[in-house]
Amino acid sequence: MRIKTISRSVDEFTRERSQDLQRVFHNFDPSLRPMEKAVEYQRALTAAKLEKIFARPFVGAMDGHRDGISCMAKNPNYLKGIFSASMDGDIRLWDIATRRTVCQFPGHQGAVRGLTASTDGNVLVSCGTDSTVRLWNVPQPSLEDSDFSSEKTVEPSAVYVWKNALLAVDHQFEGELFATGSAQLDIWNHNRSQPVQSFQWKNDTIISVRFNPGEPDILAASASDRSIIIYDLRMSAPARSILMMTKTNSIAWNPMEPMNFTAANEDGNCYSFDGRKDDEAKCVHKDHVSAVMDIDFSPTGREFVTGSYDRSVRIFPYNGGHSREIYHTKRMQRVFCVKYSCDATYVISGSDDTNLRLWKAKASEQLGVILPREEKKHEYNEAVKNRYKHLPEIKRIVRHRHLPKPIYKAIGESRVMNDSKRRKMERTKSHSAPGTVVIQPHRRRRIIKQVE
Repeated sequence: MRIKTISRSVDEFTRERSQDLQRVFHNFDPSLRPMEKAVEYQRALTAAKLEKIFARPFVGAMDGHRDGISCMAKNPNYLKGIFSASMDGDIRLWDIATRRTVCQFPGHQGAVRGLTASTDGNVLVSCGTDSTVRLWNVPQPSLEDSDFSSEKTVEPSAVYVWKNALLAVDHQFEGELFATGSAQLDIWNHNRSQPVQSFQWKNDTIISVRFNPGEPDILAASASDRSIIIYDLRMSAPARSILMMTKTNSIAWNPMEPMNFTAANEDGNCYSFDGRKDDEAKCVHKDHVSAVMDIDFSPTGREFVTGSYDRSVRIFPYNGGHSREIYHTKRMQRVFCVKYSCDATYVISGSDDTNLRLWKAKASEQLGVILPREEKKHEYNEAVKNRYKHLPEIKRIVRHRHLPKPIYKAIGESRVMNDSKRRKMERTKSHSAPGTVVIQPHRRRRIIKQVE
């Protein structure tokens, strides 16, 4: 008679140390585990609840300015550095890790409206309502010195006086050119006291400028006449423009898809466009209840952060219509500028209450050193949540956000108004001759015309 036996070696199951994991054999036959989906669902539900419990997005505030924060700039060469400027002309370099001022850049006699750093991080360019462009040498030794005093000041390496108040500035990703926005768009060189090239756009003011990260000669600007203009430095006139129903306050290019850009609009929405086909928006990002003041893309290109006049900061997926996260505090006032950190881990916001605030990009992310077992556990929790995210209970828990009362009321009022407009259009269409009333999609409704 032949008998089948189970033979297991003792050496395979003996741990060398008490900290070693016990070896376990699994049989993955689904018939042996009839409750596997129910167990996974319960794990997904627990993971969704734990994410809410551990959601602590606010890291800290950086206090030092005496007036509202007007603009910020990242240092591409230094991960922990962030520049900020205020309405009283004060410019500071902050160390995000210690949340202290590294050095100050005094000199502007009015509000600083534009701030940008060169690609190598050695030159800082600022402009303001005092009609000057100032170039500063960023002190390199101070970035590594953690005990550096905040009393250290840096003098400008060059001061260029212009004839108009300057409202925006941005530096080329590759090269020595930078652009300023005022009554016209001017292209400057580091070593020239006069613009090397100028573009005139009707009689209106340029309020924001952004260079394309993939094509150094392409830049986008927005003007006070509600238009978005695409410029090519190899041409003598603007390449094309889009006229919208409301003004665009800021523009950001997607760093991973440089042909796409997103515009932060005065109507509380953000509009993503394809630069090659801009007769309609690719996506409309809704949720803010007041004007969107600034926008910045994550280095991964998958998300962007917005700051609004409604005193909140929101994080949107690049192809999603609604925000995945909203940050707010009782003390934070109107948000004028936002930036993603260079490693996409943090979000920095500057508001009217003179403070910079540091937030986690993922509210429940664990800071500090994570053990391999913890990392695997986090990945497993994300996987099961993603697998069961369509089920009602998990969907409700993951989507729920606590909103301040003014924003909550404003969302309810806007929903009532939008429903009323929709019903009015449907009734007008139903009581009109076929084909006489055309309801345009929202992606095209806010665009008045396109000019080549």
